[in-house]
Amino acid sequence: MNPDTVVAIVRQALEVGMLAAGPLLLAALLTGLLVSIFQAATQINEMTLTFIPKLLVMFVVLVLLGPWTMRLLVDFLVRLIGSIPTLVG
Repeated sequence: MNPDTVVAIVRQALEVGMLAAGPLLLAALLTGLLVSIFQAATQINEMTLTFIPKLLVMFVVLVLLGPWTMRLLVDFLVRLIGSIPTLVG
C-alpha cells in the first residue's frame, strides 16, 4: 500500500464523515441562531431554552435523514472492505 492510497482512503473517510455529520450540525447551528435571536429580542436568558429546541430539532433531523446517513456509511464500509484484497496484495 503506497502513501497515495492511504491519502485517498483518509480523504474519502473525511468526506463521508462530513456528509454524515453535516445535516445534524447545520440543524443545530440554525436552531441555536434562531433561539439566540429570540432570546436577544425578548431578553430571556434561560440556558434550557437553547438546549431543548436543539435536542428536538436534531432528533427530527436524525429521524428524517437517518436512513440516508446509514446508507452512506454502509456503502463506504462495503467499498473499504471490498478493496482490502487489492490494498494488501
